[in-house]
Amino acid sequence: MIKTGNPVISIYTEMTPNPETMKFVANKLLYPGKSIDFADESLAGPSPLAKELFSFPFIRSVFIASNFVTLTKTNDTEDWHDVIPTIKQFLKDYLENGGVVINEEEVAKIKQEATNTVTADDDDVVKRIKELLDNYVKPAVEMDGGAIQFKSYNEGIVNLMLQGSCSGCPSSMITLKAGIEGMMKRMIPEVKEVVAEAE
Repeated sequence: MIKTGNPVISIYTEMTPNPETMKFVANKLLYPGKSIDFADESLAGPSPLAKELFSFPFIRSVFIASNFVTLTKTNDTEDWHDVIPTIKQFLKDYLENGGVVINEEEVAKIKQEATNTVTADDDDVVKRIKELLDNYVKPAVEMDGGAIQFKSYNEGIVNLMLQGSCSGCPSSMITLKAGIEGMMKRMIPEVKEVVAEAE
């Protein structure tokens, strides 16, 4: 068997609408078709990558999705440009050396309440809400380095959880009310209001 070297990883950054967050995109799938949010270091157990990222003093939260990591900086970190080269090099080295991104067994142990996956016990309205989030909302917010997950539906009110760059973003409420709520009301008449649940 011929063993070739590990693939060369390239990392590039994208600004997000949230000035506190930066999106680091890899040319490799990190967490295909899924996303996970670590609001602080104490929650990073399922992700060796997130644990390592929290060792940087300027990282406040870590969000990992299909092929990118969105990092939120601490308030006392002045400028992203001072720390981007360090993070890019760290991610490149970590991934080239085959570092574990997510440990699925550990994820299974922590109860992930928010999900857009349709389950058998979802009623018709909830199924339509989750499908709309998956088909229309997910691609748009992932471009901005975030995610919006379904939390609950009760008597016309949809409760969503904002993750990654969406969490704490100045424009997220506009997106939520003008974009998502408007679309849901048009496409799912039962929906009266869309609200965001704080982390």
